[in-house]
Amino acid sequence: MELNTVKDAFDRVTKKQKLSYSKAQEVIDLIHREVNVALEKIQSGHGSDWKSVLAELKIKLKETAPLTQLEGTQKDLNISLSKYPKILEKSFNPDISKAYRNVDLDIETTNEIIANHFYRQGLFEVGDCFILESMEQEPVMSIKSPYVQMYEVLESMRTQNLEPALTWASANSSKLHANGSDLKLKLHQMQFLEILRKGSQSDAILYARAHLSPFATTHMIEIQKLMGCLLFAQKLNQSPYSELLSSMNWDKLAEEVTRQFCNLLGQSYESPLSVTVAAGSQALPPLLKFMNVMSGKKQEWQSMKQLPVPLELDDDFQFHSIFVCPVSKEQATEDNPPMLMSCGHVLCKQSIMKMSKNVSKTFKCPYCPNEINASQCKQLNF
Repeated sequence: MELNTVKDAFDRVTKKQKLSYSKAQEVIDLIHREVNVALEKIQSGHGSDWKSVLAELKIKLKETAPLTQLEGTQKDLNISLSKYPKILEKSFNPDISKAYRNVDLDIETTNEIIANHFYRQGLFEVGDCFILESMEQEPVMSIKSPYVQMYEVLESMRTQNLEPALTWASANSSKLHANGSDLKLKLHQMQFLEILRKGSQSDAILYARAHLSPFATTHMIEIQKLMGCLLFAQKLNQSPYSELLSSMNWDKLAEEVTRQFCNLLGQSYESPLSVTVAAGSQALPPLLKFMNVMSGKKQEWQSMKQLPVPLELDDDFQFHSIFVCPVSKEQATEDNPPMLMSCGHVLCKQSIMKMSKNVSKTFKCPYCPNEINASQCKQLNF
């Protein structure tokens, strides 16, 4: 069953749910009105006996039949809800163990990856609990403190306090510079704008002389724009530079701080565990389809060194260069690596072996006039 059918079933359930809610609210409003009318009669007196008023209310509610009105829409909703899981089961294979391969995992490394994920997400209590229960306190605890510092910096930035971030950037100035990062300048720019936004033009000039002038030779355009802001100290939000006050700039700066923090820790900006799970989620459906075709050949699946089917993942999961042999049109693998020929062109090993008759003779490069000796080809590593 196609995914759009699942979506149709989901839309049907949500539609029934809205109808049921709307009908329930309509009945409740009706009951509320009748009760209020009865209360007004009792409170106003008008010579009416309160017992007769309640008796009249009871008759009206019985005529309204609220339960009967609700039963119809609720029944339709229950039918749709009961069908939806069945449609999901037909569309998705609930047993993903078919695509599982027996892999000997290094428990200590796996625990470190999981703990690292919790800490980099700021889930420190969860990370501590995981470490305590995994009995890996000593080797893993050292990864917590850098992320605690990172989140302290980010928390201060949420209140537009840049002092902790500036202190950290100054302490790691040489490392940031070596990585080609201009984070320190961006932090000083934001601090300059904060000073100016508060209306202190003289303090902003002093701050620029102390902290922005060292960047003048390499970032003159940015600094000139900041100097232009001095003309609008009291009304910067109405100036041509008002976009510099956008809250999005704070978000981008916080993202850059996080990126550089992780970079100096030797970690990627995205959690490796999150990326792995997301990539695995995309790869799982074709693998399950393949295993359904290979039913009864579980042992063959367990012994394969390479994936038996091509998996198309989003560009977000492309981290390494991929070489496709221009002759065979096949993607390079460990068993069929790219080989650099003496002329500078590259083919896959199997293509070279075929063209050289298993290194028994030279062959002409398919892209230039050079004669190639297969024994002189070198393996390339991307």
